[in-house]
Amino acid sequence: MTNEKKQEFTLRITSANRTELIEILYEMLLEYVNDAEASIGKKDLIEIHESIRKARGCLRELMESIDFGNDLAGNFMSLYAYVNKELMLAEIRKDVSVFANIRTVIEPLRDTYIELSKADKSGPIMENTQKVMAGLTYSKNLMNESLDSQNNRGFYA
Repeated sequence: MTNEKKQEFTLRITSANRTELIEILYEMLLEYVNDAEASIGKKDLIEIHESIRKARGCLRELMESIDFGNDLAGNFMSLYAYVNKELMLAEIRKDVSVFANIRTVIEPLRDTYIELSKADKSGPIMENTQKVMAGLTYSKNLMNESLDSQNNRGFYA
């Protein structure tokens, strides 16, 4: 994953509510799957391992976010277990065809959470975060970012 993507995900996480966090996890998982697939094409064993490890980390977070009081919890756990098995197979076999199976499961779930996040009007989970504003300010083709400074960031006394 590129540094720009990491920064984008970090910025989105700081202003996300619970539903958007799940959506972001799905997107990060797919991004790491894409990285692993590209690494297999390059035959870069270290990068394959790292990308799959990070994808499994996202999957682990998704598994830990399951509300087992919900009737669908078992279905989600089964889907995540299947994706985990496919990630292990991809790493062992170095087979890119496995990633299509993973996308078949994860992309519809991500799309569902995109729709759910539109209806979720709850506030962001993280409080007291810096607000980043970006725009064309002083130069014709240069993107400038500025931070909204807050005096109350961090812990309250």
